Amino acid sequence: MKKRMLSILLAAVCVFALAACGGDGGSSDDAKGDGKDDAKKEERQVLVMATNAEFPPYEYYEGKEVVGIDVDICKAIADELGMELEIEDMAFDSIVAAVSSGKADFGAAGMTVDPDRAEQVNFTDTYAHSSQVVIVKKGSDIATPDDLEGKGIGVQLGTTGDSFADDIEGATVERYNKGFEAVQALSQDKIDAVIIDREPAKEFIKEAEDLVILDESYTEEDYAMIVAKDNDELLEKINGALKNLKDSGKLDEIIGKYINSEE
Repeated sequence: MKKRMLSILLAAVCVFALAACGGDGGSSDDAKGDGKDDAKKEERQVLVMATNAEFPPYEYYEGKEVVGIDVDICKAIADELGMELEIEDMAFDSIVAAVSSGKADFGAAGMTVDPDRAEQVNFTDTYAHSSQVVIVKKGSDIATPDDLEGKGIGVQLGTTGDSFADDIEGATVERYNKGFEAVQALSQDKIDAVIIDREPAKEFIKEAEDLVILDESYTEEDYAMIVAKDNDELLEKINGALKNLKDSGKLDEIIGKYINSEE
């Protein structure tokens, strides 16, 4: 009888153990499988944007959040594609390399369509028009861009203004990591002028009573986003989304939120 009871108890223990093991194994496999699927799904949904958040009103910080025209446009593009936007803030002259290497899916940073950049990356359709302008101190003897010859000029490293400044005869070019650093140097009389995009220029001099923007633009230009040379699929998708935003009026609505056309 004792042997029979012992056998029954042992059998019950084994059944319980097998059931427990089987239950844990099934739950573990299911959890692992769901986790992998979720990870793959999440990876498919993320669209990584490389930018330089020192370029108001196109991209800048409000507290710890990057906001601005490019951010709103890119969020709208991500929505069109059913994806989630992730922003990577970096030095402006690192954006092309980040996109080319795959560290970021695309770049948007008030980026001027430029033949030199076009050799390294592909440009999307344009989405905004701007110009390079010259900031000087009030009372400066620089009245037009032609007066920049032989002057000390500040630019943000890697920007269109940087490339144009090298062509000015006799000029000494000082390069800064951030646009506002160049403007600050101008206020401190370390340089004679700054060449920079119009909208950031307007933002930078709002609180600087000693600075003005010359009436005559240095150049006219168009902005576009950049995509790696081998990523034709993403280029086509972004262009399609941009077209939808243009056709619906959403693009103009976003730009108008930040830029007053009457200014």
